[in-house]
Amino acid sequence: MHRRDAIHALGAALLAPRLPLRRRPAPPADWNAWRVDGARVNRWLSELSRFGRNADGGVSRVGFTDADIEGRGYTMERMRAAGLEVEIDPAGNILGRREGTAPGLRPIIIGSHVDSVLHGGNYDGDVGSLGAVEVALTLAERGYRNRHPLWVAVWCDEESGLTGSRGFIGQVSAEQLAAPYREGRTLAECIARIGGDPARMSSYRTDPGSVASYVELHIEQGGNLDRDGQDIAVVEGIVGIRSWNVTIDGFANHAGTTPMAERKNALLAAAELILAVDSIVKAEPGRQVGTVGRLSVEPGAQNVVPGRVLHSIELRDLEMAKLERLWSRIRAEGDRIMERHGTSWEHVEKAVNTGARSSAGVRSAIGEATDGLRLSRVALPSMAGHDAQSLASVAPMGMIFVPSVGGISHSPKEYTAPEDVTNGVNVLLQTTLRLDQAGLTD
Repeated sequence: MHRRDAIHALGAALLAPRLPLRRRPAPPADWNAWRVDGARVNRWLSELSRFGRNADGGVSRVGFTDADIEGRGYTMERMRAAGLEVEIDPAGNILGRREGTAPGLRPIIIGSHVDSVLHGGNYDGDVGSLGAVEVALTLAERGYRNRHPLWVAVWCDEESGLTGSRGFIGQVSAEQLAAPYREGRTLAECIARIGGDPARMSSYRTDPGSVASYVELHIEQGGNLDRDGQDIAVVEGIVGIRSWNVTIDGFANHAGTTPMAERKNALLAAAELILAVDSIVKAEPGRQVGTVGRLSVEPGAQNVVPGRVLHSIELRDLEMAKLERLWSRIRAEGDRIMERHGTSWEHVEKAVNTGARSSAGVRSAIGEATDGLRLSRVALPSMAGHDAQSLASVAPMGMIFVPSVGGISHSPKEYTAPEDVTNGVNVLLQTTLRLDQAGLTD
């Protein structure tokens, strides 16, 4: 080893957080040198992109649609070819199982999703799902006897609210199942369409502590890794999300005959409130974000003073306390804005996605795997929601990010270079080996 490499390795070892382990018998001596077949997994990604492909090169493989069913079928073929015992659980998730050799050990789960947004890209979810299958196939080819049961999970309908992973932990209600959902079908009918059994979902749940660990490989969907030339992000956690539907009421009146001083212009009040959201979120240090992404003006005529505005407010951060603090400031400023304009407002909060911290032990295993592959790494939060958010309530959770070129995602222009895909799957492989060989306590 060159002196510079030795110094680098020593520094990484000193700085990396250590995984608290209960030592187990070592795997085959050469397991640190094992690598996945990068060309194979990248070929699979190309083949999967056929299902739901758009003319612009992206995909529309929305959950429960024909394209989604075709993509799921392709993925199950790959899972069976990897030696996995494949079944569809009551919530519609695809689970591929590889039995463990040590009695009584809880399963390690790896995976992601293959559904997409409308006119999305070819990498979001796909990299983690097919990467997990590649890990299972690599272990089979190496003759590796995993101690823990190893499950490869392909969660259904991730893009519409983590439907499958929430079903896995028992958080889909009977009311949600009965409600109209997509293409004229209820959610229960959609789940049945892909092979699930919604009638069993009321008694189907995964209990906290019944899973040893969950690891999800994913594209970053942001520009940090690509911009900074880093290979891997070890995800600190997944942001909490709070969002509100806002209604601002003024008074609609003739735009020509209503003097400026006498107007109760709902759009002016909304404009000030939107600017206030931006300035308040920026005023506090951190990675928090605030967005107004939807706006509707009534009556929407050029010669009428706007009488009503409907818009959204969304806040995201790892710390739920920070979201509450930001919202309190926005609400107080909103009250002042409404008073100045002679308007009133109503804000109704939608469902809250609670932030989920990743496990220190799983983060450490990912870091050790990355260092062993001589890849660069940073720590980042996930500013998007993922199925790992659901799994964090039942298991120590970790995520691995690989670069998204230009930070582009949910777009036909979404792209992760083949070598970055391969790097990420190798980190997933080495992380899985470490977790299987060590009793994780966290």
